[in-house]
Amino acid sequence: MGAQLGPWLSFALIGFGLILIVEGLVYAIAPEAMKKLLLRMVEVPASALRTGGLIAAVVGFALLWAVKTF
Repeated sequence: MGAQLGPWLSFALIGFGLILIVEGLVYAIAPEAMKKLLLRMVEVPASALRTGGLIAAVVGFALLWAVKTF
């Protein structure tokens, strides 16, 4: 499968699958805590969410690149 999709697409799909597993487990294990967290997120400014999301994306990409490279 990896050779047909290309190394980066295959790696990205693996990463996406892992994200879905983690997200699913969090909601399955602690749904009430997630509801409270989401309600609190409404109070956070959009710029802070955007900055945090961008930092998380860059760090995640760097981790994937490092694992793939080394």
